[in-house]
Amino acid sequence: MPHPWLSHLRNDIAGGLVSAAVAIPLAMGFGMFAFIALGDEYFADGARAGLISALVAGIALVLMGDRTANMYAPRVTTTFFLGALLYQLIHSDAEFIRSGSFSLTLLVFFSIILLGGVFQFLFGLTKFGTLIRYTPHPVMAGFQNMAALLLFLVQLGNVCGFDTNIAFTALPAHLSEIRPLSLLVAAVTFLTMWQARAFLPKVPPLLTALIVGTALYYALIALGLRPYLGPVIGTSSAPITPMPVSNLTDLTHSGKFSEIVPTILTGAVALAIIASIDALLCAKLVTPPGGEKIDGNRLLMRLGIGNALSACFGGITNGLNIGASLVNRSIGARTPMSVLVNIAVLLLAILALFPIVTHMPRAVLSAAIMVVAVQHFDAWTLQLVRRAVSGATRNRGLIVLELLVVIIVAVLSIAVNIVAAVFLGVIIAVLLFVLRMSRSNIRRQYRCDAIRSRKARSRDEAAFLERRGGTTLVMELQGPLFFGSAEKLSNEIDAALQRETRCLVLDLRRVTEIDSTAARIILDIQAALDKRQQTLSLAIARNSDSAHQLGEFGILDGDSLGQTFEDVDRAIERAEDDLLRMEFQGHIPDQEIPLDDVAIFANFDGGEIAAISQYMSRREHGAGSTIFRQGDPGRELFMITRGTASAYLEQDHGGHIRLVTFAPGTIFGELAILDGAPRSATIVADTRLVSYILSADAFVALSQAHPPIAIKLLASLGRELSARLRQANRTIHQLES
Repeated sequence: MPHPWLSHLRNDIAGGLVSAAVAIPLAMGFGMFAFIALGDEYFADGARAGLISALVAGIALVLMGDRTANMYAPRVTTTFFLGALLYQLIHSDAEFIRSGSFSLTLLVFFSIILLGGVFQFLFGLTKFGTLIRYTPHPVMAGFQNMAALLLFLVQLGNVCGFDTNIAFTALPAHLSEIRPLSLLVAAVTFLTMWQARAFLPKVPPLLTALIVGTALYYALIALGLRPYLGPVIGTSSAPITPMPVSNLTDLTHSGKFSEIVPTILTGAVALAIIASIDALLCAKLVTPPGGEKIDGNRLLMRLGIGNALSACFGGITNGLNIGASLVNRSIGARTPMSVLVNIAVLLLAILALFPIVTHMPRAVLSAAIMVVAVQHFDAWTLQLVRRAVSGATRNRGLIVLELLVVIIVAVLSIAVNIVAAVFLGVIIAVLLFVLRMSRSNIRRQYRCDAIRSRKARSRDEAAFLERRGGTTLVMELQGPLFFGSAEKLSNEIDAALQRETRCLVLDLRRVTEIDSTAARIILDIQAALDKRQQTLSLAIARNSDSAHQLGEFGILDGDSLGQTFEDVDRAIERAEDDLLRMEFQGHIPDQEIPLDDVAIFANFDGGEIAAISQYMSRREHGAGSTIFRQGDPGRELFMITRGTASAYLEQDHGGHIRLVTFAPGTIFGELAILDGAPRSATIVADTRLVSYILSADAFVALSQAHPPIAIKLLASLGRELSARLRQANRTIHQLES
């Protein structure tokens, strides 16, 4: 069997070559951007540093066991950070830097890159990469948008054809120096790259644009129009030290090293955080649908080592190269062989082709990078803007606040400091999260005049509960109950209790988190209800996280909290029982009721009931006994005159669900008289049960002996079923409204 790398050899070679054509110009452009603060004479050094970065990172990650076909190169977010960092170092007020040489400043710069790689490795080693992924998206979006915008703006000087680097902020003062043909070349390059897939779908748009733009540039030179065109990348007369690794120790011998340590540490930590977040986000983007997910922590460890080595050889920080990786995969590359081919081309570009590459027009490369910058604007931010402008959303206020975070991070990244901008953005995002979570926890609330428990009641009891059931209030809560939302919940409960209320039921089954503040407020609610002689009941699963949290705060222990139930139905049933006890002067009657009080006999006279009773038998069941099971043959109708029984639906895994509880005066098993099908539920006596039974055979005999009474009984059974259906419809309507 051939080696897995050999089975895809052809596609890997093709993918490595084509992806290199995409990666090389971007690596050069990002390197130039990182070193732009050094001036025009260092453009070529920046381009070389970008190529070295991609080369070293690729070699390091393959040697450390990366078996994917992903490419690695400088990234726009980290490049922006490094460009701003180098500018701050050059213009630093620190005595140690200001009095030092230019090479010393560069050693500080590369030290930050090296130590940033070390921190990135430690992030992966300590599993901190898992935590970094939870950085609020508005913070990263603000940073990414500003990086893309700056990447676009800093290209304007090259696009305009200036001989020396002109900051975009100074562009209005140099409008007279703009070279129109340079703008033309840049515009053609930009449009070619933007539309290249329409006429050359199999060729990378970047490669097409660079070829077209460069050809146009030199064609115009051949026509004698050189004075109207901008310069090429060029070569450096004073190259940067190519091997910083051999000079890094000079920092410790240069005096007052302690003064620069805070700058190196803070810069390295910020660089590591930004590079790690960017790498983890890119890992999601380059993973194909259904493909194996990249281990984020292992990725950070490998990238950290690769970036530290990159700094030692004069390179900058790397990340996942999305464009080159996707191009590589689209051609069919699947193994690290394609990465090795890419590395070979990079090495060739550095050693042999770099003198040729330096003749690339700056306007052409900058125009191509402008397209990359536009493509790097955060799509989520643009969606937020559209939603905020359209007004077609109920959460416009929160959308505007998230956009505000994006803008604040973006502006502060330029005006103040990138590290401060990121940390301030995280703080604002956390505050917004608290604000969002502080919205009402009430999912739904209703009174129990329309919605009642599953316990079937006698005719008189049902009528009473319909009149007085509204004094029971149920509130279904959801989400986290914490210090930011508990006080709002307390106020909402106070407002709801302005209407007459005997019992408040809080359904906590959908609550995901309860902190100490919320627990304290629940106790305060109970204390306030006790003063008003009102009852608080909680519906909460005993084994749930919320129950354990309340227990940790001492609330469910002992008698600290009154009534707790496994579900809302049992809580409502208890409230109904309490109302009925009040109606019956402190107790619910437990004596056996006469057949006249059974609901289906409401319109029967004494003679008709006596005639039916001749065909019925009286039966008693002890508490806990099973009357019949789900699936048993159905041949008998039961009329309860004392006690209660509950119907349960048995489940495959062995559990059961309570469907309804039958009280004195109610009936069950009536479908046996109507269709004779197997029992649809299991009935268990809750207490000592007395019932009168009418079998299917007895009903046939009744029909033969007293046809009018049998017909009247069927009509009464129909009304009973209709009443249950109407009650179910009312409950569904109330719950859905």
